[in-house]
Amino acid sequence: MESLLEKINAEFDSFKTAAEQQAEKGNKAAGTRARKATLELTKLMKEFRKVSLEASKK
Repeated sequence: MESLLEKINAEFDSFKTAAEQQAEKGNKAAGTRARKATLELTKLMKEFRKVSLEASKK
């Protein structure tokens, strides 16, 4: 679970950086990177939910 949380935090930091570049500088490539990061975050959040539910059942 620790490694999953580290991956989530790293991906969120990546998203945050790219989203700020898009919003502040109008960087279109950063917008693409931010959208890609949101897709990866979705996968990681689903995995977190699964692991969390398994942990709560123990």
